[in-house]
Amino acid sequence: MSDPRNVAHDKKVKQEKAHEAPGSDHAKPKKRRKGSVPPAFDENGAASAAQTAAVEQAPGELEKSVAVLSKLKDLEFHSRANIETLAGLTLTIDDELKQKEFVDPIGALYAAQDAFQTQIAALVASYEAKCESLKPSA
Repeated sequence: MSDPRNVAHDKKVKQEKAHEAPGSDHAKPKKRRKGSVPPAFDENGAASAAQTAAVEQAPGELEKSVAVLSKLKDLEFHSRANIETLAGLTLTIDDELKQKEFVDPIGALYAAQDAFQTQIAALVASYEAKCESLKPSA
């Protein structure tokens, strides 16, 4: 699995390039004929189902949620790294240095980090499901 920070960065760069490209749809607003009905509305002026769905989901909510998910995955990644580091320090302090007075405090840190890791992993999983539900159905 690729690093979520890279994925988010690549997406942001693509969006900025598309926004700045001279021939892109984002560069110039499309002109509408006078008296024509916007495509989001029917002849009676009622909003279409797509327009109604867009109102229910705030614009940019998916993009913001994906950015939050990326940050949560980053926290989870660093949490795993902290657990590995604490495990290595525990072995060094206990086995190599024989500093028994520090075994309990480092064990408590390890337990706290492990509890955090468990909770952040569960949060990432549930937030991923939320992001999937925000994606428009094709």
